[in-house]
Amino acid sequence: MRMCELRQKEVINICDGMRLGYPDDIEFDLCTGRIQKIIIPGPCKIWGMLGRDHEYVIDFCDIRQVGADVILVEVDVEKIFVKCKV
Repeated sequence: MRMCELRQKEVINICDGMRLGYPDDIEFDLCTGRIQKIIIPGPCKIWGMLGRDHEYVIDFCDIRQVGADVILVEVDVEKIFVKCKV
């Protein structure tokens, strides 16, 4: 699967049915070439004009299934919601 295909799939948490959004970036292990994490932009700040300061960082082991148009994950949203690295 290519990154452009991955970016078109919506990520949904199966614990509470929350729609987290669409993957924007991925984190690789340079030695093995395996995906370690997928990164999803968090909600916008004031009226969407000031950008974002948080994101969802999901470990690859938390992905339960990749379907035709969705990625199902099993996560605690409070633990994966982190401040963006600049």
